[in-house]
Amino acid sequence: MKKIGILNREISAVIAGMGHKDAIVIADAGLPIPENVRRIDLALEKNLPRFLDTVRVILKELQVEEAILSSEMQKKSPEMRKALLELLGQVPITEIPHEEFKTLVGKSKAVVRTGEFTPYANVILIGGVIF
Repeated sequence: MKKIGILNREISAVIAGMGHKDAIVIADAGLPIPENVRRIDLALEKNLPRFLDTVRVILKELQVEEAILSSEMQKKSPEMRKALLELLGQVPITEIPHEEFKTLVGKSKAVVRTGEFTPYANVILIGGVIF
């Protein structure tokens, strides 16, 4: 049995397989996920697990060089955006319209679907390098 880090086998495998510039999405319960993208569905019920908890755990293992958010998050979910930016720390942020965001979701390695019911609680994490 794995002793530390992400215990979810699918998430752990995706992160281990990511290279520089590969993307993983952490999503709320409502984000449309294209059929061609690997879906890792963690949603159990409304707000379980939470988006921020999931992001926090993934950030412990994934080297991130950029995070992409929907620009609508600023207006529709400002508290969530503020908390996400705090978690991301010094990671550069790009904000794009939600329709463009959804297009990028289709190019990601995987989408981790949470039970989050906060609008626009989604982030695309772009893998970096550790050297």
